[in-house]
Amino acid sequence: MTRPVVLTLAAALGGVLLLAGCNRDAPTTAPPPAPTAPEPTPAPAPPAPAAITSVELGNAVDDQNRVSTPASEFATTDTIYASVGTEGESAAKLAARWTFGEGQLVRNTEADVAAGPQVIAFDIHHPEGWPVGTYKLEVSLDGTVVETREFSVK
Repeated sequence: MTRPVVLTLAAALGGVLLLAGCNRDAPTTAPPPAPTAPEPTPAPAPPAPAAITSVELGNAVDDQNRVSTPASEFATTDTIYASVGTEGESAAKLAARWTFGEGQLVRNTEADVAAGPQVIAFDIHHPEGWPVGTYKLEVSLDGTVVETREFSVK
């Protein structure tokens, strides 16, 4: 081989090696994805607050504390019942405030509400008979009035 051919081949080979060396730092494949943090476990939902589902008035309740026959008018000799249905996943304080006329307090009673559905009965009675007139029941849950029922004694 002649010297000019050898030099040409050497120069061509050197150029190829030089170009290959320049590309040496460039990745030939995509880098592996960065590790991802595991999804955080969602916080458990807070328990559903207690809520009143029903309020019925009547002069008798059954063995499940439900009013037998709903009514809004009562006799002077009746015992008057309020049947209050509740539901929810947390405990609460249930109160029944009974008033007569322009807000004269007849009775105020409280009951603890446990988690889950239940029915609580409240009652008022008057040994000498109720005065004829208009009455009101306010049902509150944790101090907030959530239901009101008006009724009369005739």
